[in-house]
Amino acid sequence: MRIILLCFVISVSACTSRTDEAEPSTNGTPGSSATVTSTTPPETPLNLNTAALEEFMTIPDVGDRMSHEFDEYRPYVSIQQFRQEIGKYVDANQVAAYEAYVFVPIDANASDLPTLAQVPGLDESEAETLAAGRPFASRDAFLEALAQHVSPDELASAGRYIAGS
Repeated sequence: MRIILLCFVISVSACTSRTDEAEPSTNGTPGSSATVTSTTPPETPLNLNTAALEEFMTIPDVGDRMSHEFDEYRPYVSIQQFRQEIGKYVDANQVAAYEAYVFVPIDANASDLPTLAQVPGLDESEAETLAAGRPFASRDAFLEALAQHVSPDELASAGRYIAGS
C-alpha cells in the first residue's frame, strides 16, 4: 500500500511540474506563471519603431526581457531584420506569432517585399507589382497604386503602416 501511495504522490508531483512549464509567460521564457492578456491580434498592430516598452508587454509571451530585445534593435528597417534579430531569442514560430502584433513602418520607395507585404490584404506578389512601380512621387501616389490591390477598408488602415504617417 505504501508503494502505491508513494507512486501516486510522485506522479501527481510530476504532472504539476509539467503543467507549470506549459503555462504561458510574459517574459519569453518557459516556466513563468504570469498570465497573458490576450491571444487575439489587435486590429492595429504596434509600430516596432515607436511603441512603448509597456505596449510590447501586451503581446502574448512578451515580458520585460523580450520587450527590451524588441527595443534594442530599433530602428527596424525591414520585417526581415525583426525576424533575424528576435529569432536569436525565440524560434521561428514564436517570431511569426509576434508578427501578428507588430509591424515595421514601410518606406514606399525603399522597403523590401516582405515589409511591403505587411499591409493588410497585400501579398508578396502584389508587393512585387507595387515595387515595380517605384519610385512613387508622393505618399498619395503610393496609396493610389496600393488601392489597386487591397479593399477600401484595408486601404483605410494602410496609412498607419507607411513611414512618416
